[in-house]
Amino acid sequence: MRIIRYAAVLLTISTGLLVAGPARAADQNVLVEGALDGPAVAVGAEIAASLRTGTSATFFNAPDSTTGVTCTTSSFTGTVLTNPAAGGIATESLTGQTFADCTSNTFGVTGVQSLTVGNLPYLASVDGTTKAVTVTATEVGPIQATVVLNTIIGTVDCTFEAAAAGFTGVAANEDNSITFTNQQFTWVTGSTLCPTETYLSAAYAPVIVTSSPESPAVFVQ
Repeated sequence: MRIIRYAAVLLTISTGLLVAGPARAADQNVLVEGALDGPAVAVGAEIAASLRTGTSATFFNAPDSTTGVTCTTSSFTGTVLTNPAAGGIATESLTGQTFADCTSNTFGVTGVQSLTVGNLPYLASVDGTTKAVTVTATEVGPIQATVVLNTIIGTVDCTFEAAAAGFTGVAANEDNSITFTNQQFTWVTGSTLCPTETYLSAAYAPVIVTSSPESPAVFVQ
C-alpha cells in the first residue's frame, strides 16, 4: 500500500509539473528582445526602426489613391515606458519620427522641400494580445504632419492633423515590424490648395533595441 501511495504522489507531482511547464510565457513580458522566449525589453530602453527594405512611406489623398507624397526614407525612435506581463499593454514614448527623400506626383507640384511631424513626443501603446499599436497625442499638442511643397505658383505649406484618437498599426513578429495602413490625417492649416485629407501608410522593420550593444529585434507577445 505504501508503494502504491508513493507512486500516486510521484504521479501527481509529475502531472503538476507538466501542466505548469508551458506557463513560463505568463512570466514573460509584452516586449521581449532577441526571440519570443528572450528577456524583457527594459523600461527606459531606446528602440528604433526604419522603413522595411524596398518600401516607402506614403501620404496619399485618399485610401484608394496613388496621388500625393512618397518618401523613400523614414524612421522613428522611442523609449519604453512600461512593459507588463505578456498579453498586457506596453507603452512607449515616440520621441522622434522623420521623413526624407520625398517626391510628389500631384499636378502642379514640382518638388517636396520637407515633411516633418510636430508636437512630439507621442504616446504609443502596444497590445500584446491583438498586436495593435496605437499612437496618440500628449499634452504637447495634437499629432501633426507638415509638408512644404514647391509648386508652379510658389511654395505651399500644408499641415495635417490626426484624429484625437490618434492612429493605429499592427505589429508582426515574423519580421519584427509595425505597419500603418491608410491612417487618416485632416488638413488644418496652410494653403487652400492643399488636399482636405491625407492618408499615411508605412511599414517599419525591424524594430530593434538601440540601447543594447547587440541591437536585438523586438518581439510582441
